[in-house]
Amino acid sequence: MFNRQLLENKEKHPEDILSFIHHGDDIVLPLGNGEPQVLLDAIEADANRFQNVRIHQMHTMKERDYIWGKYAGHLDHVSYFLSHATRKAFLDGKCSLVPNNFHEVPRLLEKTTKMSMIIAAASPMDEHGYFSLGVSADYVAPFIGKVPFFLEVNKQMPRTFGSNEIHISQITGYINVDYPLFEVQPAKITEVDQKIAELVAERIDNGSTIQSGIGAIPNAIVSMLTNHKNLGIHTELIADGVMELIEKGVVTGTEKKLLPGKVVATFALGTKKLYNFLHNNLGVEMLPVNYVNDPRIIAQEDNMVSINATTEVDFLGQCASETIQGRYYSSSGGQVDFARGAMFAKNGKGFICLHSTAKDGTVSRIQPQLSARSVVTTSKNDVDHIVTEYGVASLRGKSLSQRAQELIRIAHPNFRDELRFTAKKWGLL
Repeated sequence: MFNRQLLENKEKHPEDILSFIHHGDDIVLPLGNGEPQVLLDAIEADANRFQNVRIHQMHTMKERDYIWGKYAGHLDHVSYFLSHATRKAFLDGKCSLVPNNFHEVPRLLEKTTKMSMIIAAASPMDEHGYFSLGVSADYVAPFIGKVPFFLEVNKQMPRTFGSNEIHISQITGYINVDYPLFEVQPAKITEVDQKIAELVAERIDNGSTIQSGIGAIPNAIVSMLTNHKNLGIHTELIADGVMELIEKGVVTGTEKKLLPGKVVATFALGTKKLYNFLHNNLGVEMLPVNYVNDPRIIAQEDNMVSINATTEVDFLGQCASETIQGRYYSSSGGQVDFARGAMFAKNGKGFICLHSTAKDGTVSRIQPQLSARSVVTTSKNDVDHIVTEYGVASLRGKSLSQRAQELIRIAHPNFRDELRFTAKKWGLL
């Protein structure tokens, strides 16, 4: 039984967080709903008292003044994955973005920052003195017991299990709050999404272990798997679609090699129904991203299937998944982690999906070369299958000429002649 006196000594007021932050500190926040809203309010309200304090975070949920550089030199934001809350500020030069693969973020933070403190949202403490990081494990869980933690304990945060539990003795302090988590509704599925989903779903075998990214196409694919059997889940993100497969008995995890029977993820983002589903659910393991997304771990799942989306593909098979027409939109995330992991898995399959066109059909998303300033996320060496509504291009082990032919075949018919002309001009056909 934990020491009650210890609990009383560590309960704080929101403004008390200020005394634990020093000039030049590097503060790390979890992504998504791991973001401590009330503590951030207190820090931002007195931001000018600090000098050169940096807040490091992926996928921020709430747009704030410090993200827009209004306290530059006092309190600055460093992003590792852009969201709706940081995208415009970054494009305006108000905050910075550090390139990364998701599984490497803990090591990156350890090597390039002071790791002064982690400030995180958490579920209420249990009778044994443990808090849970709830919908998060991500890049902060590896530092439990190694870096000072200050917690924002939210009555509405679900208690989850895995490697994201932290004891009262391991924290610097905590506050109590009560507010709802941000919800993300499943993206609307279009007819084109449905066609792509059908092509991918029919290539997924019973007993496969699934990783699914975020967005309409991955959602559509997951929704097409309801007639499959004994699927497993090893994914960075748990969203509502995965929950629905579990509830329908499609996901059993019995054929997984690692943690059979368990759903493995590193964070969750979705609706309140999802958060309620996760609460006290022993079937879900929230594990650190340097385990979940490590390609060497992923590759141990013999029948691993990786499902992600991109915005543009060139004749070589290079996927620009973090920029749109050369403007940054997100970052690499875990796409490369799972593309590489699936590539090394015994019977692994990787699918990267996209609509064949953009801008109401006026632009082909399959191009001879990526548009200016577009960034390669998944390289030509890591790509397996590219999928549009017109078919599946299998690129693994294919020559450059064969790749061009495969990709032109699944391009929109209106652009195939033009693409063939260029491919011939370049000596690829």
